[in-house]
Amino acid sequence: MATDFVQEMRSVGERLLQKLRELPQAEPVELVAFSIIVLFTATVLLLLLIACSCCCVRCCCRREPRGRKVQVQPMTPP
Repeated sequence: MATDFVQEMRSVGERLLQKLRELPQAEPVELVAFSIIVLFTATVLLLLLIACSCCCVRCCCRREPRGRKVQVQPMTPP
């Protein structure tokens, strides 16, 4: 199973390298499409990095102790 994943990733990487090699001779439509894909990927990675760093700061870097949690009991009707 792991070897299938590695083989698939290698295949995707080889196709990407082939597209990058053909990029200087590509048509303008292909250049725009490739630019949009790269921009989208970079945006997703940047947002993921920001989300992880905010979560880490909120959870790991707190200096004040957390407040005590109070368990809420249901009220009985009168």
